[in-house]
Amino acid sequence: MLTAVGRLIPARPSTARVHVAGHAYADRMARATSAYACSECGWQGAKWYGRCPECQAWGSVIERGRPIAAVQAAKVPASRAARPIAEVPTASAAHWPSGIEEFDRVLGGGLVPGAAILLSGEPGVGKSTLLLEVASRAARAGDRVLYVTAEESASQVRLRAERTGALADGLYLAAETDLATILGHLDEVQPALVVVDSVQTVSSAMSDGAAGQPAQVREVAGTLIRVAKDRGVPLLLVGHVTKDGSIAGPRLLEHLVDVVCSFEGDRQTALRFVRALKNRFGPTDEVGCFEMTGDGIAEVPDPSGLFLSRTGRPVSGTCVTIAIEGRRALPVEVQALVVPTNAPQPRRVVNGVDSSRVAMLLAVLERRCRIPLGSSDVYVSTVGGIRITEPAADLAIALAVASAVRDRALPPAVAAVGEISLAGDIRPVSAAKLRASEAKRLGYTDLLGPDAGAVADVIRRAFVRAVPDEVPEF
Repeated sequence: MLTAVGRLIPARPSTARVHVAGHAYADRMARATSAYACSECGWQGAKWYGRCPECQAWGSVIERGRPIAAVQAAKVPASRAARPIAEVPTASAAHWPSGIEEFDRVLGGGLVPGAAILLSGEPGVGKSTLLLEVASRAARAGDRVLYVTAEESASQVRLRAERTGALADGLYLAAETDLATILGHLDEVQPALVVVDSVQTVSSAMSDGAAGQPAQVREVAGTLIRVAKDRGVPLLLVGHVTKDGSIAGPRLLEHLVDVVCSFEGDRQTALRFVRALKNRFGPTDEVGCFEMTGDGIAEVPDPSGLFLSRTGRPVSGTCVTIAIEGRRALPVEVQALVVPTNAPQPRRVVNGVDSSRVAMLLAVLERRCRIPLGSSDVYVSTVGGIRITEPAADLAIALAVASAVRDRALPPAVAAVGEISLAGDIRPVSAAKLRASEAKRLGYTDLLGPDAGAVADVIRRAFVRAVPDEVPEF
């Protein structure tokens, strides 16, 4: 605009007012220029980038148009009016069992109507097999189930269902990769449970890019979750993982769903674990145990004997600890082997335990307990392929190494639980009562822990119980 003296003054952007309950609020209107924003972290800029400058995510910067009109307050329908939280009914959100108790344990009691559950895991770990079994159990219970496969053909899924015994009359199978077609199947079948395998292979014509791109995953997942919640139908989604083990696609996917489960397991072993990383309807510290067999996947309600050796006689270099997986106490056998070597740098090989933790324990044993390990190769492993990350297994590792050095077996009724500090002290661990009760149930009457004293005293006492007439010397 021009002033009286002819100077040019930039005009202020126009403003609008939003009226809510008789009050007027200024709402500045933006110009209709396009901008770019990151769908992961919300970064905004005037230039497109293939990689977000803020969160370093690839393919997450998209073009967005700024609003050109003010937001008007809408009238709330009577059916959607806000009410006191104590008056909100919960009958429609009750759990109903899926037919697999281990899966229900992780979910907090079963499936919730309208819940969106994301199951992720490495390729070939058994995600499709598990969800096909869940769909089959629900169909046999009299419900209609729609299983959408976007990675395999219908005949391939049919063959796997025949091999695992998952054929059911109420199980409907559709091999589709288009979101609109999948929504058409939902209208025709009217299922009580929907399984989509997988969300990264379904695409929508309403979004640009190929299937699996962040924009496509966001559009597909958002539409399916919205439809599932409107109809009160549980939705099970299979998710891919990247090289580092994280879920492929935008981080928004984990925020949209109600439950995020991780399906873990080593391909070399038949044992599988399902862990809840996020659960809006139950705890996140539960673990479900499964075993892959030739006939499919089977539940393991009592995995107490999966991580113990079956030699039947005491062997040197072994010790049992009681580990906590979720809310379960599991006995795990730790094995150690100590071999003299002339190499300038002795080897330290571990499997199932933390290598840095083992290196620290070896230093404590050599410094505090006078156990010579500087000229020996040390191998430490767990039985059954389980991985122990908690420090409660420190004492069992130390006893196994000491037993391997002396070549003396510990008594069969001995189990050890405790964290070892650099000073050689044994610190208490969490869930001590649960560990003690499980050890007593399994016949380990002598549970060594923080009450036994320092680590040197515990090792000496353990070997005195094994051979009462001998004093241990290393």
